[in-house]
Amino acid sequence: MTTPRVVAVSRDATHRFSKVPAESITLVAGLGVLGDAHAGTLVQHRSRVRRDPNQPNLRQVHLIHAEVFDDARAMGYELGPGDLGENVLTADLDLLGLPTGTLLDLGGPVVRLTGLRNPCAQINAFRPGLLKVVLSRADGTPTDEPASSTASPEAATAAVIRKAGVMAVVVRGGEVAPGQPITVSLPEPPHTPLAPV
Repeated sequence: MTTPRVVAVSRDATHRFSKVPAESITLVAGLGVLGDAHAGTLVQHRSRVRRDPNQPNLRQVHLIHAEVFDDARAMGYELGPGDLGENVLTADLDLLGLPTGTLLDLGGPVVRLTGLRNPCAQINAFRPGLLKVVLSRADGTPTDEPASSTASPEAATAAVIRKAGVMAVVVRGGEVAPGQPITVSLPEPPHTPLAPV
């Protein structure tokens, strides 16, 4: 059995779709990735700031599984670390199948999963048609139609499968670098499936 691990790390000080790969990133408890535009105790994503700038930041760290890059390649898209805006690229870990509140020890630093990244139209702006790699209908059919906004009541109940990674908050800070093992600690049952945040 392969040990889950960190494949790559990225950050970006500006609000762009993609992030810049780095040798390591520093996580700060309660804030996020040091030097990243999405770090903060309150929401930093621009669309959410416009709705309510006083919301807690449940999207301090974006993690995505490297296996989605394999899916993208099979559909004709070549992606690299940071391209989808993730801070941490993982391997050999079913991020999407973990419940809300799961703790991931990233080789010292610890994050708590808060929900799913909601794939938006920006993905198609980055690469036309790429949305269908990370979003499908409930029956598994890929779709280019953006998922409902997280502000809409339909977001949690929409019959779509989101594969654009998960969001987390930092519980214990420290440095994260490629190659570090990932240890999973599930919350006490009953488990709540991840929903868009």
